[in-house]
Amino acid sequence: MKKKLFYIVTFCLAGFLFFSGLAYSHCDTLDGPVVITAKKALETKDITPVLKWVKKENENQIRDMFKKTLSVRALSPEAKEMADMYFLETLVRIHRAGEGQPYTGLKPAGEVDPAITHADKSLETGSVDELVKDISNEVTDGIRKRFEHAMEKKKDADKSIDAGREFIEAYVIFIHYVEGIYNAAKLEGGGHHQEAHPQKGAAAGHHKHEK
Repeated sequence: MKKKLFYIVTFCLAGFLFFSGLAYSHCDTLDGPVVITAKKALETKDITPVLKWVKKENENQIRDMFKKTLSVRALSPEAKEMADMYFLETLVRIHRAGEGQPYTGLKPAGEVDPAITHADKSLETGSVDELVKDISNEVTDGIRKRFEHAMEKKKDADKSIDAGREFIEAYVIFIHYVEGIYNAAKLEGGGHHQEAHPQKGAAAGHHKHEK
């Protein structure tokens, strides 16, 4: 039973982390998979690996842009830098549009949520064990912290109106956090076009109350 609960909680938080709006989409960061794939494609002059990141209807546009980029980048180091950046921005913009998400520019490297980084790594190594361990620890700590805070406030809840309100605030933080994790577990499917999920406030929006 405990083992089953462990996995339920783990994947609840995993779902929440992937579909919440807490972090930048890693597809529009300079160290994200789209940009990394595109840079390698430009160096090898093979666009094939890039095409999986765009819809079929956008394939010809990317192919054409790729050819032009290869021509321009051969002119000079300065031209190469400008051409590469223009191609990367165009590719990410079209990829984001295919997800139904706005493009707000390429983000600096290092702004990816750790959970997403670990998820990518698990696919590279073929093992999800470290991801399960890390996320389950985050879930456990998060629930226990909010539970203990609510229990502490509950002790004095009936002593005064102010004390009662403090308990209710702690109660709301605890319940909404758990609710966010539980609702994330019920999400089906999973393209990352769902990043801005309505449940994002359930666990994230209440952190400010704990400060």
